[in-house]
Parts: sequence; C-alpha cells; structure tokens
Amino acid sequence: MKVLIVYHSEHHDNTKKLVEAIARQGDVTLLNASENSNLNWSDYDLIGFASGIYYQKFHKDILGIAEKNLPIGKKVFFLYTCGVKRQSYADAIKQIAESKKSKIQGCYGCLGFDTFGPFKLVGGIAKGHPNDEDVSSAVNFFCGIRDKA
Repeated sequence: MKVLIVYHSEHHDNTKKLVEAIARQGDVTLLNASENSNLNWSDYDLIGFASGIYYQKFHKDILGIAEKNLPIGKKVFFLYTCGVKRQSYADAIKQIAESKKSKIQGCYGCLGFDTFGPFKLVGGIAKGHPNDEDVSSAVNFFCGIRDKA
C-alpha cells in the first residue's frame, strides 16, 4: 500500500516527529505542504494530513493543498499536535475531505510543546510533548488504519 502524508510542522517540529516515525513503518512518502511537488496524488492508496494546530484548526497550507490536490474518493486520515486538546481541531480538514467524497479512516491528536502568543510568557505549555508514548501511539494509530485500508 502506497501512503502519502502531507504535513506542516513549524515551530518546534512536534508534528514532524510523528510523521517521521510513521514513515519508518514502510512505503510512506512525506510531503512538506510548503514545498512544491509534482507528485501524482492519485498514485497513493492512503493520504494523511498532519499539522500543528493554528487558531484551532490545521495550518492554512494543509487546508489549501487538500482543497486543491486531494483526488475524489481517496482514503484519508488526520494527525495533529496541539498545546491543549479539543475535539474540533480537525473539523475544517474533515469538511474538505467530505467534499471530495473521501473515506475518512481516523484522526489522531496529541499534545505538542506550544510557545505561541501568551504561552511564550510562561515558558510554553505541554513541555516534553510529543513524548515517546505520544509517538508510539501515533505509529500504532497509523499501523491500525493502514492494515485495515
């Protein structure tokens, strides 16, 4: 099974830690959403979108590239890192996937070190995350959906 994970990881590489661990599991191509690419997304059986959370949703580059490039009817999944856990962070990316008639396989989110805005004044929140357990859980999540897809 060919897997593509499109990601954005900016401030502390929290999300990058997750996708790099997942990429070591086999035939996984990583695509940084801010880089130009000529990949044919139709060649992939499963497409993941991974991002830190910015203003309570996936980064705008992820949302834009999904809107522009996600083929109709693909199996997709979502990963995110955040300073504070909430359920609604994946809503915007899910809406894009649903508009493309994608088959959503699941969503995994974990804490990630966050020094944005006022959090910088207190030295950040969710220090030490993602930790080894968070990374392992992300890999297990991915392996579970890949094996079912």
